[in-house]
Amino acid sequence: MIDRRFRVAGLASALLVAALADRMADAAEPIRVETPMPPPEWGLLERALLRANEDAVEQFFDRYFDDRGFALCVERWGGDDGPDDASESFGDWPLLHALGASDRVLALEKLAWEGHLRQFSLARTTEVPLGRDGMYYREFPTQFDWLHHTEGLRPFFLQGLSDPNDPDLIRRSLRFAGFYTGEDPTAPNYDPEHKVIRSLLNGSRGPLLRPATALDWAGDPIEVEGRFALRHGERSYEEMLAHFKDYTNIIGDHPQNLASTSLGLNAFALSGEQRYRDWVLEYVDAWVDRMAANGGIIPSNVGLDGTIGGGDGGRWYGGVYGWAFSVEVPQTGAIAHRNTHALGLVGFGNALLLSGDRRYVDAWRGMIEAMEAQRRVIDGVAMYPTMHGDDGWYAFVPNPYRSGALEVYYWSMDPADRDRVPGSGWLDYLDGLSPDYPCSALRADLDAVRRAVQEIADDPTTPDTRLSDDVLARDPVAIGSLTELMLGGLPTGNNRPILHARLRYFDPERRRAGLPPDVAALVDAMTADSVSVTLVNLDPTRDHTVSIQGGAFGEHRLRSIRIGEETTPVDGRTATVRLSPGCGARLEIAMDRYAGPPTLRFPWDLP
Repeated sequence: MIDRRFRVAGLASALLVAALADRMADAAEPIRVETPMPPPEWGLLERALLRANEDAVEQFFDRYFDDRGFALCVERWGGDDGPDDASESFGDWPLLHALGASDRVLALEKLAWEGHLRQFSLARTTEVPLGRDGMYYREFPTQFDWLHHTEGLRPFFLQGLSDPNDPDLIRRSLRFAGFYTGEDPTAPNYDPEHKVIRSLLNGSRGPLLRPATALDWAGDPIEVEGRFALRHGERSYEEMLAHFKDYTNIIGDHPQNLASTSLGLNAFALSGEQRYRDWVLEYVDAWVDRMAANGGIIPSNVGLDGTIGGGDGGRWYGGVYGWAFSVEVPQTGAIAHRNTHALGLVGFGNALLLSGDRRYVDAWRGMIEAMEAQRRVIDGVAMYPTMHGDDGWYAFVPNPYRSGALEVYYWSMDPADRDRVPGSGWLDYLDGLSPDYPCSALRADLDAVRRAVQEIADDPTTPDTRLSDDVLARDPVAIGSLTELMLGGLPTGNNRPILHARLRYFDPERRRAGLPPDVAALVDAMTADSVSVTLVNLDPTRDHTVSIQGGAFGEHRLRSIRIGEETTPVDGRTATVRLSPGCGARLEIAMDRYAGPPTLRFPWDLP
């Protein structure tokens, strides 16, 4: 088993020591920045992009939601179009607020989330058994896979960044986590003896323990031609069923289910209750052990008895969305390879946040290396497999396996891991090779917002000819560049629902998350034990105060901050900087990464 940095006996004392140090750091005099700095172009672009996203959220909500927060679309269950697409459409709005956007953004996100839960609790299927009594039960999907659960829960996973004291959020976080820790007998998804989630399809009504049907996946019959333009290419309901005809073998565990650990991380970060952390580490540890027993490669099927391949005749590569899951596209006859094992990476990141143990990073790096070892030379070209079936590896491509390479480097900051990351303008910038990246990336996101708003204005659909997929396609929020440049973070998304960031900011004067008005931040360098950020107050008439936190969850400990020749000791998870009007400075921050338990509490709310 993995040697964890925060053992059970020491966790309470670690939390207490961290809290006392944080209070001492917060009580210290703010670091004063009084050097004038002309408004940099990147700073003006950051604030412009925040404002553009705020305005776009208003326009999007006005067009696609009613005053209850219900999505104005045809409500459907299914893998092609379902409840998850409706809430995914506002998935990044909480993070937009946590970056510093207006409180109106958070208010609209909460209205849409509350409406979503109510809307799809009331929505019912007629023929699909899984949703006849409501597509949601106890405010959670009844039974579906974690590819879709993760998409639909995106706003929920990020809301705590801005609103950790919301009692509804806390109650739901504990309830949802309880569906997977084994403590809720009405949702027996997890078997603690064998450390498996018992089916690919799971949720608030427990695991589906029979073969799935095309109807389970596709949803009720629907009129298609002349009414809807399905975004997965099907031209009829019959083709929708054909799409899912092979999606039958769902019994047993799959790496996708590791995404459920985001519920445990959220519950721990909001409540501090040890049992959620214990469950995440127990479950991820089981998968680490399975990888070790399978030559370093994560299996895509684990039986109900915990044996690798036990749910598919001993085939470690079997099951729906497994290493051997190649299916026919009904409208073209082409073969599509739908191997989603890489979604399991989420769990390894969650375990790292909860434990600080780098062996979770080592495990995924080991899989990258194991996949690289499958290299073959075909017709004089180095080729790498993406699938594995009864006859061995297949579906070779000319690019090495790189799923999770960016995350592994981000977590390790090992130069050897950097060499594996595909082309990245952001990393090139941090390496000093692409100085124009900040402005070009921010302008690109501004243009993305502009194009999305134009698409909203030009959208010819009406609520009865619109699917939730259509709503999702027009989400105008574009904050990837802000996440990278302001936070030194990995942009969130369907495969990355939990924020991983080197820094986060709070406004102590307004008592909220995010940068104060007219303040901009640019992270321009990161190493394993340091980060450099420029803070600038674009306001020429008023001071602004910023609290800087190490990590999205305060998991990194700030040791000191150097400005020019002056170094200020910190030794806490946060430090406060006061920026005089029109002033700015580059801060070189020394830190210990993954040095403390994650929490979503604001700095001033720590015990």
